[in-house]
Amino acid sequence: MREFLIEEYRTKTIFPEKDNIFNALRFTDYEDVKVVILGQDPYHGHGQAHGLSFSVKPGVKIPPSLRNIFKELNADLGYEVPDNGYLKKWAEQGVLLLNTVLTVREGNANSHRGKGWEHFTDKVITLLNEREKPAIFILWGKPAQSKLKLINEDKHKIIMSVHPSPLSARRGFFGSKPFSKVNELLKEQGEKEIDWQIENMKS
Repeated sequence: MREFLIEEYRTKTIFPEKDNIFNALRFTDYEDVKVVILGQDPYHGHGQAHGLSFSVKPGVKIPPSLRNIFKELNADLGYEVPDNGYLKKWAEQGVLLLNTVLTVREGNANSHRGKGWEHFTDKVITLLNEREKPAIFILWGKPAQSKLKLINEDKHKIIMSVHPSPLSARRGFFGSKPFSKVNELLKEQGEKEIDWQIENMKS
């Protein structure tokens, strides 16, 4: 896979930038993970992806799936929809924003699927599963739910629904209240709840 990626970055436009590929693991330490939100592959538009699932860089238009996530957050906990989609604040509180594939060609969704990333991210999930401290896994959509087989449901908590994409959100994502459910579970575990409000960048 290393050779494949070196060649791809050399000859094509690949997202995210090399320095950002492992940001999910950089921003959220293994020991600190409370919640895992599994995505698929990075956004493939210019300047969007920066290594956290669903998140975009400051100043970039909020993509449709993330807009729906913010709508559900508003309906669930009353938090206002922010003017940006930069989710680093979540990552810093122990929310691992992990895509199952960590790179993509510009304008070509799923172009790096099946090239080896899945083995790597499956291993991350497996290591979290083996950890003594329980985690909460949020699995939106079929690809994320296919990872259930790696998770011991007796030890860890699972929150599932359809994907927040505009194609499926109305079939069970809206109204699923994942954010308040996470905080209820964290409270039961004696853990600090997540502050899900993303602050506006513009005053």
